[in-house]
Formats: sequence, structure tokens, C-alpha cells
Amino acid sequence: MALDLTQSPPENLAELFPVPVKTVCLEIGFGGSEHLIHRARENPEIGFIGCEPFSSGIIKAVTSIEEHGLKNIRLYDDDAGKLLDWLPAASLDMAYQLYPDPWPKKKHWKRRFVNQINLTRIARALKPGCEYRFASDIDTYVDWTLSHCRKHPAFEWADESATDWRTPWHNWPGTRYERKAHREGRVGRYLTFLRAADMKS
Repeated sequence: MALDLTQSPPENLAELFPVPVKTVCLEIGFGGSEHLIHRARENPEIGFIGCEPFSSGIIKAVTSIEEHGLKNIRLYDDDAGKLLDWLPAASLDMAYQLYPDPWPKKKHWKRRFVNQINLTRIARALKPGCEYRFASDIDTYVDWTLSHCRKHPAFEWADESATDWRTPWHNWPGTRYERKAHREGRVGRYLTFLRAADMKS
């Protein structure tokens, strides 16, 4: 299941999977893997790459993958930046982050994964016109991500109304972090950005 970044990636990421897949998506920081497993089960024609640096999440993912006999998932257990640099340019059909660590203290904001360097990495790996999705219940991180993506020349905000960013994506299974947020009285925000066909000036 594990990706070996010491090997060169295939030009077509579908070759990473032992079963035929039509498209390939990346989940950055899959946590307990609930969303990753749900999507892989409902979309056997899509290949999913899950990135998670914590062993507890990896163990849960491997257990669920084996339990359900899934062949359309590959895993990476280190820094997502390294994975994004390894992937061929314009090779992903979607990338997303769901309820990432918000680093809520202002002095720690520099540790947030969303920054201009990592957005450039995501943009390079995404095919033009494809989506980068971000979900969080922390208003400061939602504002942070919106600001950084709107400033980045490779991304266009796809949401057209408040309903769009207040509503989860189609057939949304939720995550355990989202359920915790709801119990604590917070609501999720769901941002969608498109990889521009041409870099904006």
C-alpha cells in the first residue's frame, strides 16, 4: 500500500494501483481515514492517495483497507510536501484537506500547511481546471486559507454564494473532527478552489 518515493513516479498515476482507475485524488492528512475509506468504497473507479504522518492514522487506514478489500488506495506516511514534490506535474484530478490541524494560537500560524509554498506544490500537481478542497471549523483558518488561495495566481475560488461554502460536498460522510466540532458548537466551512488553466498575474 505504501508509496516508495525513492522510485520515480509513473507519468500516469493510475499505474500506481493494481486495479484500473480513471482518475486519481489526494487526501492530505486523512486522520482516522473515515473519509478516505468512504470515498474509496463508493468510487472503485477512482484511485486515492492518502497522506498521513501519524502512525495511529496509518494503522486505522490499513486495518480498514484490509477489512474492505480495497485495491484503489495507496498510502504515504511522511510530510505531504515531499509527496507533492514527487508527483508528476498535472497528474492529480483532485486534492483536498479536511479539518487539518488549525494551529489556533497566532504565534503558531506559520506552521499551518496552507501557505504559498505548499499551494504552489498543490497547483503544480493538479491538472488545470481541477479542484482543491478545504474544510475547517476554525474561522481564522478558513479566513487564512481563503486569503492565501485568492492571492495565489494558480487558484480561483469556485464558490458563488454563502450556501456553497456552508454546504458540504455531495454525499459528504463527515469526519470525526467535524463531529467533535459540532458537539462543541462550531460549524464547518467548505471551500472549493479551481486550478486555473493559466497562471493569473
